[in-house]
Amino acid sequence: MKILALSGSLRANSINSALLRAAARLAPVEVRVTVYRGLGNLPLFNPDVEDQPIEAVTNFHVQVANAGALLIASPEYAHGVTGTIKNALDWLVSFEPFAYKPVAILNASPRAQHADAALREILKTMAATVVEEASMTIPLLGADLDEDGMVSTPSVAAPIREALVALSEAVVRAAEQQQESSCTGSKRR
Repeated sequence: MKILALSGSLRANSINSALLRAAARLAPVEVRVTVYRGLGNLPLFNPDVEDQPIEAVTNFHVQVANAGALLIASPEYAHGVTGTIKNALDWLVSFEPFAYKPVAILNASPRAQHADAALREILKTMAATVVEEASMTIPLLGADLDEDGMVSTPSVAAPIREALVALSEAVVRAAEQQQESSCTGSKRR
């Protein structure tokens, strides 16, 4: 199963990006977490060009479509989501393969409550399936841990693994439900 990880920060030393890279390293054998590195290449969302073939947008869409789920970690800027993550999500608003996609949110700071709540609201409005049991706050702000430290610290690594297991289980459940409804729909015809 493929999980696409999106960091809302473009900073080279972003704790959110490090958290997602740690998640990629801690993923169960049957799960592959790929940290998407192209969010900074997306142009500002403009509905007038939404249907035009823009390479960065096309690549992003392909990655999202091919993922079983998304994993998002984003900092809070001025009590809101970052422009980076909002722009990425705007490019997915009318992208059909995103609808009902399972999404987990990792929050690296307990203080980032406003952005966490806003991100959940945005995702729900866009018809994403926020997997609550896979979404959690992992208090990293001030912990002075880099990616290696996150992987090797049991109190950090264990919840990351739990989130990934919960997210992969949600993907399996969603696929089973979709298959059941397809079979039921076929029988009615």
